[in-house]
Amino acid sequence: MKLLVFPVCLLVWLPFAPMAQTPRPVAVSAFMITRMAEKYHAAPRPFDGAFSRAFFEQFLHGLDAEHFLFLRGDLIRLEPFRLQLDQQVRAERTDFLDLVTGIYRERIRQADSLVTLISDVPMKQHYTYKGDALEDTSAPLNLVGMRSKLAALMGEAEMAYLQRDLDSGWNDTEPKERRRVRDMVRRNIRGLTQGPGGLSAMLDLSYCNALASCYDPHTEFFSSTLKEQFEGELGGKRFVFGFAMKEQANGVFIDRVQAGSPAFRTGVFSKGDQLTAIQWAGKEPIDLTDATLEEVNTILEASNHDEATFTIKKADGSTRQVSLSKEEAPEEGLELDKVKGWVLKGVQNIGYISLPAFYTDWDSREGADKGCAEDVAKEILELKKENIQGLILDLRYNGGGSLEEAIDLAGLFIDAGPLAQSKDQDGKPVVLRDVNRGTVFDGPLLLLVNGYSASASEVIAGSLQDYNRAIIIGTPTYGKATAQVILPLDTNIDLNGGASLQNSGNFIKLTVSRLYRVTGASVQALGVQPDVVLPAPAGAIEHREADEPRALLNSTIAPNKYYRPYPPLAKAPLQAVVAAMESAGLFKPGTHSSTFVMTGPKDEQKWLEADLVLKTTTDQIRQALQGDPYMEAAYRVACQMHKSPTE
Repeated sequence: MKLLVFPVCLLVWLPFAPMAQTPRPVAVSAFMITRMAEKYHAAPRPFDGAFSRAFFEQFLHGLDAEHFLFLRGDLIRLEPFRLQLDQQVRAERTDFLDLVTGIYRERIRQADSLVTLISDVPMKQHYTYKGDALEDTSAPLNLVGMRSKLAALMGEAEMAYLQRDLDSGWNDTEPKERRRVRDMVRRNIRGLTQGPGGLSAMLDLSYCNALASCYDPHTEFFSSTLKEQFEGELGGKRFVFGFAMKEQANGVFIDRVQAGSPAFRTGVFSKGDQLTAIQWAGKEPIDLTDATLEEVNTILEASNHDEATFTIKKADGSTRQVSLSKEEAPEEGLELDKVKGWVLKGVQNIGYISLPAFYTDWDSREGADKGCAEDVAKEILELKKENIQGLILDLRYNGGGSLEEAIDLAGLFIDAGPLAQSKDQDGKPVVLRDVNRGTVFDGPLLLLVNGYSASASEVIAGSLQDYNRAIIIGTPTYGKATAQVILPLDTNIDLNGGASLQNSGNFIKLTVSRLYRVTGASVQALGVQPDVVLPAPAGAIEHREADEPRALLNSTIAPNKYYRPYPPLAKAPLQAVVAAMESAGLFKPGTHSSTFVMTGPKDEQKWLEADLVLKTTTDQIRQALQGDPYMEAAYRVACQMHKSPTE
């Protein structure tokens, strides 16, 4: 009898034996994420049952944020894994992920069918507004409940469209908007399976990213494409098809084709062509009729290297299909997503520089002068030719980027000395300083910030504030005082050894250190508090680091003993300038009148004259800034600083 029992035990035991099967790549990636975090994260969380619970909830919420796909029975089937995912990851198993994949695939198929049924009848016949239904986070009991929730979501979307067409009759407009919502929801659902790699690749990526995000809000799992896109936003290589788009009432159209680009070389794309479909290699076509520009951009960002076939409708009504692959975008003479300088001419000439991000040349840092600090230095030299009496550096909506660029930028205004401090998992503070002596500008300096100024923006704001080198004006900043690096999933790398990231594998953007001011204080979860406070815009709702559920807590270290601040700046007269504007109601919409005129550097005119689209966009930016009461406040404060720079 023992011989009969043994094979049964063997069959039961073998599937759970680590050596009995080759782990799936996603299982290996998940395991490596935890090992990398344990070894390099600035404050690694224990990988235990509590972590498993957070991972479980994060993953499922990311897949069904509106709570209409997973049924209650599905969640009951998944519940045993809630406190067991740490064991799954350690054993490089995917039982949970495989079960989710099977359930999710079926629910997507059913939701796609329900969208058609819901949109076949007028909205009034199946939808009445119920706020509780939309806010209900419980899972539907069955497919009837799924249909009810989906109908509520679609009804809300349709009502939003209908309210924009109040002048049109309901009977004329409702069928059109119902079709628009149907197509939008169907694109979102089918896009999960029609993107490069299909549904399984999307779920694998979501699984690993949910795991990484449980360490802190800024640790992320990157595929090679996501890494390229992240670095492209901060000065690295960008991969493009080579056309710009614009949204109109009836879809998305080609607005401009870049000379020499893949789209240009086909000879097919022209301004005014409508994008009606895109098909990634080996996948079903995605209908783009009536799609929004945001939807199309999201679809195009799915891959940097897969071939895509576009269906376009020409102005004469004919339809063409053409296949394209992205290529690295060439550098252009004037780029609106980089540093931009202006002169504010009024009672005084004040320089103004907009810095949207701390970008750098990620592929060639050694000896490269392609980062934002170098660009700011060049702009300052141009502005000084205009005899500026002060300088405004606009860091609003600047979410950060290269820490090295932030330190280099602070060094443009501080001659020598420590600028910030960092501390990794080992706990020994490291001094961050600019290695170049001397300054580029020593006049009155303002940094304009808001609740979206984060990370590297807060490093330079804190440093210049601690040294009394600049006045920080605006609203409190975001409150992120951690630094991340992008690493290949390899525990054998040396963080200080300059590991190469040029491979086709997966990566992790990992929080490896905490950042501190030279005073030893940290802006983590607190932000930089402005010297001159501006009123928050009416109705503004700013999400900050402190609102993130897994944000690291604030901490302090000893101040740097070599830090020597400059004499204090006179702040009271500056706040009085803002108070006078508030008393006059100049921060209210429609009440602002600019006291300055903005002019750009003379050298940029050659670029603008050669590119009408760029000139139009630049003019729109100028008009928006001249109508911005916060710019007016910064200008008036800068003029006052010139009169009374120090206490």
